[in-house]
Amino acid sequence: QAHMLALECEQSGAYNLGTGGGTSVREVIETCRSITGAQIPAIEKPRRPGDPPRLVAASDKIKAELGWKPQFENIRSIVESAWAWHQKHPTGYGD
Repeated sequence: QAHMLALECEQSGAYNLGTGGGTSVREVIETCRSITGAQIPAIEKPRRPGDPPRLVAASDKIKAELGWKPQFENIRSIVESAWAWHQKHPTGYGD
């Protein structure tokens, strides 16, 4: 939806498509494991010097300028939607 709205604009711009929340890599992996039932191996290592503890993408600009809002606003619904799509299309759009 965001891409379609951007294509309709007369002027190009740069937008974050975040939910304004923020999710750690660990939370993403654990959610994917929970939803898919897969073991998903991961190796945890200390944060590198200079790495921020958390990154959050706010979508205020695209909401104000294009009227976009996230369809899924938490990591669980995002992964559930992606997993459901992948199960219906295991080889991608080509099937």
